[in-house]
Parts: sequence; C-alpha cells; structure tokens
Amino acid sequence: MCSIPLPPAGRGRPAVYCSRSCQARAYRRRRDRLPEPGAPVPPPVAPETGTRQRQRRRIAEAVWRIAAEEGLDAASMRRIAAVAGVSLRVVQYHFGDKHTLFVDALHMLHEENERLARTRAPAGPVDPRDVLWLLLDTFLPGDEQRAMALRVFAAYYARSLTDPSLAAVFLAAEQPLERLAAGLIEEGGAAGSTAPHLDPAREADLLVAGATSLGIDVLHRRRSLADARAVLDYHLDRIFPPAAL
Repeated sequence: MCSIPLPPAGRGRPAVYCSRSCQARAYRRRRDRLPEPGAPVPPPVAPETGTRQRQRRRIAEAVWRIAAEEGLDAASMRRIAAVAGVSLRVVQYHFGDKHTLFVDALHMLHEENERLARTRAPAGPVDPRDVLWLLLDTFLPGDEQRAMALRVFAAYYARSLTDPSLAAVFLAAEQPLERLAAGLIEEGGAAGSTAPHLDPAREADLLVAGATSLGIDVLHRRRSLADARAVLDYHLDRIFPPAAL
C-alpha cells in the first residue's frame, strides 16, 4: 500500500504491508472510505441532469393525467409508472413514496400554472387592464390544456381538505399570482386608470379566487365560457372604469 519495499516472501502468504503501522493506516482508510495512495480518483458526481428533470416531469404529468380523468384515489404508484412509461423502481427512485410524489407534483403544477400565466402577458408597454384580463383568463378552461390543469387543481384541492401536507402547498404565503394581479392594479392606479380608494391586494384576492371559481363552473357546464369572461369584464370595468381610461 506504500512505496516502501516489502520483505521477501517466506513461508505462508506473501507480505502485503511493510509494517503493522502501514496495515493500520490501510484499515483507517477503508474505514473512512479514503482512496489508497496512487489509486485513480473517481470522477465528480454530475449535478442533476436534464434527463433527470425530464423524468420527474414525465412522472408528475402522469399523476396529473390520472387525477384529471379519475381522481387522485386512482393514482397508485404502479398505475403512475405505467402511465408515465417507466418502471416502478424509477418512480420510487425519483420520489420515494406516493405521498411525496403527490406533494412534489402539486408544487410542479403550481409552478406550471404560474409560468403559463406569466407567458400570456404581452411584451412591451401594454395596458395593465389588458394584462390582468389575460392573467385571469388563464384560470378559465379556454383550451384542453387549461381544462386539464383545472381538473387536476380541483382533484388536489379536494384531497388537501384532509391532507395537511397538500393543504400547506395551497396555503403558502407567497401567492405569486395574487401579487402579480395586485401589482397590475397598482400600476393602473399610478397611471390614473383605476377607480379611487381601491385596495389592490384585496381586489387581487377577489379576482383570482373568483376566476378560479368561474373556471370550475365552466367545467361543470353551470355557465358558458363567454359568460365567465363577461363576469371578469364586469369586475375589471369596476376596477378600471371606462370613463377613466
């Protein structure tokens, strides 16, 4: 294990260590998992790769698909693996257990909804009311992608009423979409295009909650998409009175 010449082999097994102290050092290295002198250095562990991220996303999308079509109760680990097209071991490797997977997939759903809402905002100088309308319209099932997201949201929300870990995701203090809506109302107020004496944060809370509820109504066919959008226009006209534009 070191560069000191070993004594010549005599009877019995050939010598491996030059001395007892050398043998003790070798033992400590094995115990502490230190490499032997001259041993090749293992390559550094690569950071999380795009492949890993794609697999996690694929598995989360399988959860969303099952939740949207059949509810979370139908989402067993084996079923999720089958829908994702991966092995059960791969699902367990990325998420450990089903509850962790459900919570992580909900976080990813929130991030996806926030991303979609932000990408709908047009580039360049625009009217805050127009941007706010586009943001709120994201909560309505205007296409199949948004309809599925809303069904997944509803399935998770029902489950969160009896699951504190899922509830914590819904009850997070950050509320990025509400903050974005409040910022747009503040921007309109600075430009003089909003009604006086408004509380932007309170108005934003009502708009986001109302848009979500309207989206559920459209899914249930309780009202049409056009009617839901008319309700949004009504409340936005109250905040941004046409006479003030």
